[in-house]
Amino acid sequence: MPQIIGFLILVAYIFGVVKFLQGFRRTDFSGNQIGLALLWPVLFAMNGNYRKNFFKALKGS
Repeated sequence: MPQIIGFLILVAYIFGVVKFLQGFRRTDFSGNQIGLALLWPVLFAMNGNYRKNFFKALKGS
């Protein structure tokens, strides 16, 4: 059971990274695309501006 939970967390993390990178152009950010994508769980939890931009990146156009 712990392996399944770990796997689901890893899938959610990778999903967030990929979707953020795909929609990065919709955000207000201008640089460090990879760093912002890799740190998304921490930044999402701690920063309201990042949270708003993360949702912008996830929206499809």
